[in-house]
Amino acid sequence: MSTANQIKKQLRSVIEWENPDSELMFERWTDNGDEIKNASKLIVGPGQGCVFVYQGKIEAVITDEGLTTLATDNIPFWTTVKKVMQAFESEHKVGIYFFRQTQFINLQWGTTSPVKYDDPKYKFPVALGAHGNFSFQITDIKKFFKTVTSTTTSYKVQEVQQILRSKISQPLTDILATAGHSFAEIDKYREELSDELKNKILSILTDLGLGLTDLRIEGTNFDENTMKRINKIADSMADSQVFQNLGINYAQKEQLEALKLAAANEGGLAGMSANFMAGAQMGSLMGNQMNQQTNTSKVDDTASKLQKLKSLFEQGLIDENEFKAKKAEILNSL
Repeated sequence: MSTANQIKKQLRSVIEWENPDSELMFERWTDNGDEIKNASKLIVGPGQGCVFVYQGKIEAVITDEGLTTLATDNIPFWTTVKKVMQAFESEHKVGIYFFRQTQFINLQWGTTSPVKYDDPKYKFPVALGAHGNFSFQITDIKKFFKTVTSTTTSYKVQEVQQILRSKISQPLTDILATAGHSFAEIDKYREELSDELKNKILSILTDLGLGLTDLRIEGTNFDENTMKRINKIADSMADSQVFQNLGINYAQKEQLEALKLAAANEGGLAGMSANFMAGAQMGSLMGNQMNQQTNTSKVDDTASKLQKLKSLFEQGLIDENEFKAKKAEILNSL
């Protein structure tokens, strides 16, 4: 570097974070920023903050917007002359790091792989994916600087998203395993699950100097094998409802299913015979059910007729002999 550029570097008088990328959380000011002259001016804009590192130590964290004067041992020209034998390099190193104090909101997250747990109601393995949004902000800049960004010159929002995606599956698995919610109830309890998940993730980000201000589960989805199991359960429940409406109990339903399978799996004459027998037994079961329904209807009709007959007798419209004769006739018709 020429002497002129070296002198210009030490004559730096105004430092500010101008038009930072919207995705940047943190960035080192690198425009000739190693050697800052004494009494240089630092401008911190709205929603910004600044970490001032001097000779390898964090000397100050500036969180108030406005103009700040920096005090260093770098005196223009004199430092340059003193260090001419050291390639114009001063030991009074300054690092200025800008960061955002504002919230980063409505950022998307999603599980990187399915979360697996056993359905507590139907007793089958479930593989579930989840996605949602979250909001956060830097709450402890010193901790964030020392644990996350001390060896880098910039840090973006996407890197926090990646941390969340890599950490979220295990706590979500623990929550679903202990919550006792069936697969059909997940959406119903989504807000409750979101609050539990937020509390578990909170400590992870706190260790990095970050604060989680919001986290929500927006939706869930099941893998292919889980969907097959769910569809099978749905079909069975629909069939059970149909048989229940027909008055066929579970044992009769299973008998019909076994007969249908036997008929479907046999070939040739044996298959025809099995199919005929299955059809006959199915017909017998259905016929018995229909007969039961018919008999029930017939009994109800007889009772109605007897009530009407009794009413006629009580009103004196028929005598006792007529009442007894008609009553016997109605009962004999059963």
